[in-house]
Amino acid sequence: MFKELSKEKTSVREKEILSEWKKQDIFNKSIDNRNTCSNFVFYDGPATANGNPGLHHMVAKFLKDAFCRYKTMSGYKVLRKVGWDTHGLPVEVQVEKELNFDGKKDIEKYGIKEFNQKCRESVWKNVDAFNRLTDEMGQFIDLENPYITYDNDYIETEWWILKKFFDEGLFYKGVKIVPWCPRCGTGLASHEVAQGYETTTANTVIVPFKKADEDVYFLVWTTTPWTLLSNIALCVNPSEEYVKVESMGYKFILAKALASSVLGEEYTVLETYKGKDLENTKYEQLLPFLKPEEGYNKFIVTCDEYVTMSDGTGIVHIAPAFGEDDAKVGRKYNLAYLNPVGEDACYTEGPWKGMNIFDADLEVINYLKENDKLFKKQKMEHEYPHCWRCHSPLVYYSRPSYYLEVTKLQDKIIEENKKVEWYPSFVGEKRFGNWLENMNDWAISRNRYWGTPLPLWECSCGHKEMIGSRSELKEKAIEDIDIETFDMHRPYVDNVHLRCPECGKEMTRVSEVIDCWFDSGAMPFAQYHYPFENKELWESQFPADFISEGIDQTRGWFYSLLVLGVFVKGCSPYKRVLVNELLLDKNGQKMHKSKGNAIEPFSLMDEFGADAIRW
Repeated sequence: MFKELSKEKTSVREKEILSEWKKQDIFNKSIDNRNTCSNFVFYDGPATANGNPGLHHMVAKFLKDAFCRYKTMSGYKVLRKVGWDTHGLPVEVQVEKELNFDGKKDIEKYGIKEFNQKCRESVWKNVDAFNRLTDEMGQFIDLENPYITYDNDYIETEWWILKKFFDEGLFYKGVKIVPWCPRCGTGLASHEVAQGYETTTANTVIVPFKKADEDVYFLVWTTTPWTLLSNIALCVNPSEEYVKVESMGYKFILAKALASSVLGEEYTVLETYKGKDLENTKYEQLLPFLKPEEGYNKFIVTCDEYVTMSDGTGIVHIAPAFGEDDAKVGRKYNLAYLNPVGEDACYTEGPWKGMNIFDADLEVINYLKENDKLFKKQKMEHEYPHCWRCHSPLVYYSRPSYYLEVTKLQDKIIEENKKVEWYPSFVGEKRFGNWLENMNDWAISRNRYWGTPLPLWECSCGHKEMIGSRSELKEKAIEDIDIETFDMHRPYVDNVHLRCPECGKEMTRVSEVIDCWFDSGAMPFAQYHYPFENKELWESQFPADFISEGIDQTRGWFYSLLVLGVFVKGCSPYKRVLVNELLLDKNGQKMHKSKGNAIEPFSLMDEFGADAIRW
């Protein structure tokens, strides 16, 4: 009654089926024969192919394929094509490793032109392997016509979006505390930082700061001893109670709620204050090596509600050059500013000049101990932000950066997210929803090389212009450029100048490139070179009915897509999101090529068959 099943090895039989599908062009026919049907719109998130594919890549791929096939069999026309994420630190760091480079100085010595060419070549190294995985696991998706983020047409759409931000007054340059990667030499956006927390062991210290007019010491706790060289103020919680106590022959001031945990039970309370009572109390500089600028307040006690009673002493030290809370207190109290740390995270002055700040922690602690300025030292495990690509610890560092003022769109972004059907629902309502409630302006610029150039030209007179297309660049450029063959990347675009309409001088492009998450977030528009062409096609393919990626994309692709979709068109660029959990290794760690714990999928498919692996 039934045809006998093949006795061949499963993987051999699967390849025979795949061959027959290709011979009959089943995938393209399943689209072409539905030209009069309704569209089911799907977006595929761009992948980076500078590493080998792993088993973990298959999870989201088979979920996407199952839904797209189901909708196709239900009578819908489902266009779908892969995308390649080709810019940014993931690519640059890999090329630096291949060239044995140790940072930006090596890149600039080698040449930006030559380095970027290496990056361009690097992104295609493993495309064949990814395409093979897609084929052999049976995913139906267009591999012949991918969208590519380094393509000039793609970049031009991004320039158009950036100019729209500029024209609408939502683009600005600010000097803020930014998470800075000293190894990569660039700042990171908040959604990137969220992807890079790692458990580290810190040397925390409690140090005594002497009051200026009394033999009394403020006990101050810090997890970053290297910042003590830049100390300008102390900070207490104005609403909490503080005590002056006598212990071990000394007089100390600390939070009442934490006194026993710091001093034990052997102390006598001499006075009790509210934190507010200590405001503007003067104290002596702990490490007397740097002289603060005159005209600003320094070495005073400040107040802020961010100081907690959960650990430490209830008193923290303030270094306005490092940390957002410190900077906020600095602005509030007009504090002086000391920054003895360079972009490479090495001291530029002081007794530890030339030393990396993280290596200097123990040196600082030894100095404190030798000079009777150390009350207590202890190790503590905590989560600390690291660069999501090179895994170097970040420094919260005062740096100029260009920003997109997306917080002005926050209410609309939150409103649109509530219309999205999230599966599971708690991801959209809690994890992603909470993230949106606390979103920051988007630090869009990167001090790097291989990326979409920020199309901002500046003049020495202060005039600025944002260029939004190749034709606009050709029209305004002093040099004669052929926009059909012109490469929009560095260093070529750096050599194009504009004539300033205000003073007649030459305008020069700023050196920065943009966050590669902007590349991926722009894909609903840039994959079709919208608005320069394909308007009807784009209108039929926006917004997406369905997208699907891993839960790590809540602060990555899902976020950048939503922000740009709401900004450009006033609505979410997706209606439904299926979020999968991540494949973990035997130690519970996320599988990733950068961790070296990814599992090669082809031998497994060969042994067990793709269907078994998929399900």
